[in-house]
Amino acid sequence: MKKNLFKLGLIVVLLVAMVAGCSSNNATTDANNSANEAVESNTTEEAKYADGLYFAIEDAFSEENGWKQSVTIEVEGGLITTVNWDGVSINAGMNKKALSEAGLYNMVEYGGAVAPWFEQAIVVEAYLLESQDPTAIQYQEDNYHTDAITGVSIGVSPMFKLAEQALANGPQEPGPYKDGAYHAEEADFAEESGFKATLDITVMFGNIESVNWNGIHIDGGDDKKTLSANGEYGMVANGGAVASWLDQAKLAEAYLLESQDPTAIEYQSDNYHTDAISGVSIGVSPMFMLAEEALKEAR
Repeated sequence: MKKNLFKLGLIVVLLVAMVAGCSSNNATTDANNSANEAVESNTTEEAKYADGLYFAIEDAFSEENGWKQSVTIEVEGGLITTVNWDGVSINAGMNKKALSEAGLYNMVEYGGAVAPWFEQAIVVEAYLLESQDPTAIQYQEDNYHTDAITGVSIGVSPMFKLAEQALANGPQEPGPYKDGAYHAEEADFAEESGFKATLDITVMFGNIESVNWNGIHIDGGDDKKTLSANGEYGMVANGGAVASWLDQAKLAEAYLLESQDPTAIEYQSDNYHTDAISGVSIGVSPMFMLAEEALKEAR
């Protein structure tokens, strides 16, 4: 009888243990599920943006300083992982950050800035990486500067507004060219005029963003655009041209900016002039041929 009671007691103990074990396993499973749901919820909450590359650039060059600012953003895992605030000059050539890094954008020496532009830009980029939200910043009354970022005295609103625009537009594919500054010039000075055509192109996010068609004289002095702007290259007054060389050059540059392809133009039978650009009577083939040569390195 005692043996049977002992066996019965043992069975009861085992049943209680099994029930307790099942409850414990269920609790662990529930906890794991809750943890997983929390992770998924946090991940969903943190992953604000679709993965990919984002880009925005100002519509026009500043009349005050000749720069057009841009922002490139990379998103991975739904989070902003890299930010590049930069700018391109109306004169083409090196981008703003590279120019500053090379010591050729002298804000400290001549403008009394607290640090070079590129160093301040990096600090501003870090602020966006931390906040993950281009709207999460307060500006001073001028809606340009901010007191929110230590060590930054430059105006920052262009970067955050461009970042907001880029993220709103969604991921983009870069253009066909490699980013950088490209230059080409004619091999010889023209015997008749003494000028040699030059061309500078800046590519950003794979697209041509600035074109500067100009000319230098064998005797030195001001370049062709400067002479034209000063009225010293008198094509209109002395040659009956439809507009100054400067104004026509700008139209030719705009055509290349629009087409993004220096081969996408048709010339007249002289292979020099074109009917494709309204308001342009000067020969344009030198510019487009130099652009084609310069961009060989960008492919």
